[in-house]
Amino acid sequence: MTLCAYATFENFSEDDELDLVLTAWKEAGIDGCAERWDDPAVDWSAYDAVVVRSVWDYILRREEFLAWARGVESVTRLLNPYAVLESNTDKTYLRDLGVPIVPTHWSSRGLPDWPEYVVKPTVSGGARDTVRTADRAEAEALAAALEAAGRAPMVQPYLDMVESEGETSLLFFNGRLSHAVRRKPMLARGAGPGDISGAGLRTPAPDQVDLAEKVLTAVPHVLLYARVDLVRLPGGAPAVIELELTEPSLYLHHEPSAAASFARALRELL
Repeated sequence: MTLCAYATFENFSEDDELDLVLTAWKEAGIDGCAERWDDPAVDWSAYDAVVVRSVWDYILRREEFLAWARGVESVTRLLNPYAVLESNTDKTYLRDLGVPIVPTHWSSRGLPDWPEYVVKPTVSGGARDTVRTADRAEAEALAAALEAAGRAPMVQPYLDMVESEGETSLLFFNGRLSHAVRRKPMLARGAGPGDISGAGLRTPAPDQVDLAEKVLTAVPHVLLYARVDLVRLPGGAPAVIELELTEPSLYLHHEPSAAASFARALRELL
């Protein structure tokens, strides 16, 4: 039987998809084992592949994480591959997508005049160190503080539409659309960090599917999984807010066939 590692982190009990995935892998003929990505005792070469999943603490030590990923890829198959992880763990990748994205200012200076601002570092996740404010001076100060700490900032307008329509996340496994969900925005009033309780299945509109597929076509690597997070700009056009290729929730509990589709995609790539 094929043996694959499910790379997670110290607090793996927070990952509610782990057991579901390992069960689906087993049914697909893949023996899976959860391993902490930073455990020095793990022999990664013993696995036919290592699947990067809930490595949610990487943002605190990105360079260490990337060194780990580079080392794993030197001894076995890494999914998603190192080159993808290196690019995707710094949100400056948004500048190079070549598709509509949420307007983004990459400096503390010269902020546009927006009703509300979202300020965050380019290396972040789960709304960590992310602030929503209507005060332009505060937004500038927050971005400047990030720069002073050696962290590149990104500033975006807060889009009111996410309060009503929500964000749409499209989940792809080995290039195929599996399902889509409507996600509750993390910065909505009353939402907590990492809150996904408001997510539910959604049928994406054709223009959203077209944009997501265009984004993935531009990635020059095979992707076991991809999550394309979209919003609509004030004029109604879809835009990318995130391209999640490192450690996203895949919302497998929301679509009955999703875990099996994920397992099938892994089997195809082995």
